[in-house]
Amino acid sequence: MTSLQVRRESEMDQESPKSPEAKLGMKVEDLWGIQEPKLTPTEKLNACFESIPVSSFPLAPQGVEIRSDASLAEAVRILAQNKILSVPVVDVNAPEDATWIDRYIGIVEFAGIAVWILQQSEPPSPRSLSLFPSGTDVAVSINGMTSAAGLGTLGPEDASITSGDFFEALTSSQFYKNTKVRDISGTFRWAPFLALQKSNSFLTMMLLLSKYKMKSVPVVDLGDGKIDNVITQSAVIHMLAECTGFHWFESWGNKKLSEIGLPAMSPKQIIKVHEDEPVLQAFKLMRKNRIGGVPVVESGGRKAIGNISLRDVQFLLTAPEIYRDYRSITAKNFLIAVKKYLEKHDEGSPMLSGTITCKRDKTIKELIKTLDSQEIHRMYVVDDDGNLEGVITLRDIISRLVNEPRGYFGDFFDGALPLPQNSRV
Repeated sequence: MTSLQVRRESEMDQESPKSPEAKLGMKVEDLWGIQEPKLTPTEKLNACFESIPVSSFPLAPQGVEIRSDASLAEAVRILAQNKILSVPVVDVNAPEDATWIDRYIGIVEFAGIAVWILQQSEPPSPRSLSLFPSGTDVAVSINGMTSAAGLGTLGPEDASITSGDFFEALTSSQFYKNTKVRDISGTFRWAPFLALQKSNSFLTMMLLLSKYKMKSVPVVDLGDGKIDNVITQSAVIHMLAECTGFHWFESWGNKKLSEIGLPAMSPKQIIKVHEDEPVLQAFKLMRKNRIGGVPVVESGGRKAIGNISLRDVQFLLTAPEIYRDYRSITAKNFLIAVKKYLEKHDEGSPMLSGTITCKRDKTIKELIKTLDSQEIHRMYVVDDDGNLEGVITLRDIISRLVNEPRGYFGDFFDGALPLPQNSRV
């Protein structure tokens, strides 16, 4: 052990207790101090993160899993109650001594559930009905639900007006209550189902969460064949927020957004939904563009009045009665109804804070602290008049912290599970 590391550990012991994330930041600080001076800051960080195994990352608060024979309604309830976006699905038919790749059939997430909901709002097709045997109750229910809702022409680009009755009918139906997670796995974003071993590096994990657009990365224990931890984009941002004061973080975090190329898109590239469009259009845009949220903008303008994310699909499924008074669930009505619901049931919800925006002269450190404290996944950048200029996501931030060395992954992705034949994402 170097004298620098001994001194750091001595200082850590003498000071007040730090969070696990801050102690992790201290490890990066130690490594940062011994890097070659000729390296650029990004190269230094790459080298630091490459030297730290993912086993060092603090464990997620809850090791939530769901059985493959659980109903879709139960999956939604577990995700909503635990305030998480995704959960590993355990194959109930797997033997006790199964390896991790045989024990888990994938990860079910709100993103996948949103895809499934959209399938129910579209006309039945041979492709959608091929998920189930012809003539089964499930296949008949899909046809019946779609017909009853009168949504035969609803499509990604031309959403029809939808009434709250559709979601009440859907969530009270036997189809919704009895459909098992495993029955519709082909509609979820199951692949690539990548998992890291404990010995894999921080750099690998951060590249998967940024460049390769994974929302979460499972860490497996090959010994018992189980998922030991799930590292999310939000968890990495929280770690960064806890590293304020460290030289390696300050040298990067004090830069303005414009200095590191954020936001990365022009105002014309922002994917948005107008306040008078159906809320399903927002979810359709997310599905089509594979993004986690969209701003709701005023009709005929560029000012954001709110945000809708994939997480918000829970409000269509867990509390559909809140839309009973609306003839159509527009994006604006959705925001109003959810706000009223949360004021009664969850006063601490981040959704009650409204749309959080920033200017281009904000520092990356300020942005990280706001995203972490508000528990939000994106920030909208506005000009002096409040017009949208761009959006910055958690993935954007992580991607600016590291870069992928040439040939870094090699044949790493050869171990990924193949995309299911019926997958639509």
